[in-house]
Amino acid sequence: MSPDPETTQGTRERLLQAACAAFREEGYQVSIDRIASRAQVARQTLYNHFHSKDELFGEVVRHSVQSVLVTLEGNGDLRTTLLAFGEAYRERLLSPTGLAIFRTMVAEAPRFPELARQFFRQGPQTTRKRLADYLAHAMATDQLRRDDPDFAAEILTAMLIDLDRLRGLFDLQTELLEPTKTARVVDCFLRTFAPD
Repeated sequence: MSPDPETTQGTRERLLQAACAAFREEGYQVSIDRIASRAQVARQTLYNHFHSKDELFGEVVRHSVQSVLVTLEGNGDLRTTLLAFGEAYRERLLSPTGLAIFRTMVAEAPRFPELARQFFRQGPQTTRKRLADYLAHAMATDQLRRDDPDFAAEILTAMLIDLDRLRGLFDLQTELLEPTKTARVVDCFLRTFAPD
């Protein structure tokens, strides 16, 4: 008899939520037993879903990234789509959880270089690549000035979070989601890359 898919999916979601909270609070050094305990499952149940802590961490990152990237799908106009992306991107990366995961990865990168590379590939690199693909299409359809879409994606993501993330990390500010910031950044970006 095969397991109930809803139960299996519910367990997987609980494991992801528990892992995210554990990594945020205790860093990558948190034990698998602590994560399993937080999810209220046996250690073996965790290993039935994820073969290693690296795989679990990678899935936490992918899960976070996907919630941002989904905003680039659909047929909304350029400004509306970029506003939705910008809001989701800022909320995800500037939240207490986003800052804590980033802080953990910066601290652990020298000891776990492959994990750091995995985080970069599945997080920032995937996000910028999908955004660059979206911007390339906007450039090809004359919604934006033709330019290097990878560079444009790098500029937009930096404008959206760079200084605010530093405020959160080093000045320990918690009110980082200024209501009008995303619109100001997106409008500035659109002026900069306005079609000729």
